[in-house]
Amino acid sequence: MSNQSVPQTNNLYAQDYQLWLQHTACLLKNNIFSELDLENLIEEIESMGRSDKNALRSNLRVLIMHLLKYKFQPQNRSNSWLYTIYEHRQRLQEAFLDSPSLKYYYTEVFDNCYQHARKEASIETGLPLSIFPKDYPFSVDETLDLDFFPN
Repeated sequence: MSNQSVPQTNNLYAQDYQLWLQHTACLLKNNIFSELDLENLIEEIESMGRSDKNALRSNLRVLIMHLLKYKFQPQNRSNSWLYTIYEHRQRLQEAFLDSPSLKYYYTEVFDNCYQHARKEASIETGLPLSIFPKDYPFSVDETLDLDFFPN
């Protein structure tokens, strides 16, 4: 690996992110730790964790919002709602398979996500916020259960 073929690693991050990723992977594979751009590598690893957590919260809010709509607007139930519920449950289940520790995070943020999903359901349906209970009408486990649909 010649220094002439690749710009200095810390400049490469700003110039060409994909090339920086390839170069960093190559350095790691070849145990060339002294040339690693540690500052940006650490930032990227931390960012990956934040991204996973953001995706989890987003999927959970969408799932809860649709479960609330399903429960409190039975006359409007549709295959589209069923698909959305299934899709977001699957996304969460896959995240837990890839990173089992995210399941703990899921339980930590469930209440906060529920409160946001309540407001989102109210906005989307036009129903008053008071229709949707402050305490969730289904459990943390039921939310993930592929066969559970609130009545």
